[in-house]
Amino acid sequence: MRGQFTGWPEQAMDVLWQLQGEPTHAVRERCRADRERLVRQPMIALLNEVADTDPRYEDFSVWHYRTDSWWWQHQSAVIRLGRKIEIGLRLALDGLRIQGAWWYPDPGQVDMFRKAVASEGSGRELSAIVEDLRRKGYDISGDVMKRPPRGYPTNHSRTNLLRHRSLIAARPLGCEGWLHTPEAVDRVLSAAADLDALLMWLVRHVKRAD
Repeated sequence: MRGQFTGWPEQAMDVLWQLQGEPTHAVRERCRADRERLVRQPMIALLNEVADTDPRYEDFSVWHYRTDSWWWQHQSAVIRLGRKIEIGLRLALDGLRIQGAWWYPDPGQVDMFRKAVASEGSGRELSAIVEDLRRKGYDISGDVMKRPPRGYPTNHSRTNLLRHRSLIAARPLGCEGWLHTPEAVDRVLSAAADLDALLMWLVRHVKRAD
């Protein structure tokens, strides 16, 4: 049911501003309650509403702050869609960012990925998906080898994809007024729809290794 998420209050950015640089322990403790209420809890509310739209989005986590100052300055969350395959969200002073990622692979997953990339049907499909995301403004990155992997021809038509040991498509969603309104849910859902073909390709082809 929609309605619990109303946007991040504008004061959320004030809290994140106070935590810039290397905030002291005293500053962190002074900001802790406000950060929880104004920054982290709205992220939880947003992901609950996203999960209400599609059962695939129900397995999510919203991170706590840990000890490193970066975690206090960036509110991160993930929606898990498969083994090592997820949607990531991050709120910071520069706004909301989303990514679709397959990373930190299990042993064997990289081989599965490469075989699917090398196969004509699945490989052409992934190549088209990646190009479509680039056209939509997504940055394509990951852990990329300098050379093609052994066992594959150096002149393979998809050698750039074969060199990937992880695959990430990311873009900023912005920091406009909608961030402070329920419209943020629709912005996230629209970006998740952009990423869906990539993530479902990965779910199909990069299964957990036995």
